[in-house]
Amino acid sequence: MPHDDLLGGATRKRTRPRGFAKWAPDPASTALLTQVSAVLDEYAEHLPLTIRQIFYRLVGAHAYPKTERDYRRLCVKLQRARRAQLIPMEAIRDDGGTVLAPTSYADAEDFLNVVRHSAAQLRLDRTAGQPQRLVVMCEAAGMAPQLERVAAPYGITVISSGGFDSVTGKHALAKELADHGRVTEVLHVGDHDPSGAHLFLSLAEDVEAFATTLGGNVTFNRLAVTPAQMRSYRLPTAPPKPTDKRAFRGRTCQAEALAPDVLAQILQDAITARLNTRAYNRVLRAEKVARRTLATRLGVT
Repeated sequence: MPHDDLLGGATRKRTRPRGFAKWAPDPASTALLTQVSAVLDEYAEHLPLTIRQIFYRLVGAHAYPKTERDYRRLCVKLQRARRAQLIPMEAIRDDGGTVLAPTSYADAEDFLNVVRHSAAQLRLDRTAGQPQRLVVMCEAAGMAPQLERVAAPYGITVISSGGFDSVTGKHALAKELADHGRVTEVLHVGDHDPSGAHLFLSLAEDVEAFATTLGGNVTFNRLAVTPAQMRSYRLPTAPPKPTDKRAFRGRTCQAEALAPDVLAQILQDAITARLNTRAYNRVLRAEKVARRTLATRLGVT
């Protein structure tokens, strides 16, 4: 269906491929894609990766140039490679739109099958009995699935902080975090640069203040990336942008410079250090009993 009227009658010149499109990469591009494939294989358990994460691994392991121009070049190459099906679409995460689809079933038996499957996967509140509620928050939405993979077994929520920069968003977040009858600690993953530092401080101060007024107790802790981690893991850094006049001292580093497995371990260690193991194991035992009970009541053998 033509939509030429959207341009007011102007002639549109299409220069970029649409859908899947064949591509014969030159030798330099082929070599780059080979390195990208090696990175994806190396972190297969942490897919999908963001392009920024791939970029930093190329810089650290394959001497790829660390400039924004080369990052943009990598973005273009990976777009072409995915359209040409040289790199799996699902291996790389791009921030996309929202899909709100209605839930429906083929028939009553289809619904019962879904219920039986859900019963077998039943989870109770795995945070029950814990002295505090943990929430993981990340600055880059693309990192959320990787963090969720670590946090989910403990019943811990993962939130992308991008939608909470307004006063309304911060108040809504504070209201949600305060409404649990126990201390909530937010473990935050973000960039170490003027923007990331000031956004984190503003978010923490506002949400903590709102939560106190609402009768809750919320604290924020920067989990990554920190100056100590920058030194310990020898992460690639850059000077602050000269146009950014906000208070900041030292070199900058993006959270995605941390290798996915390293970040996963940092989060795992932070969770287990705060975990009441007895309470956690008690919930896991109760889950098994509840699943068996449901299976019996639903006639599942």
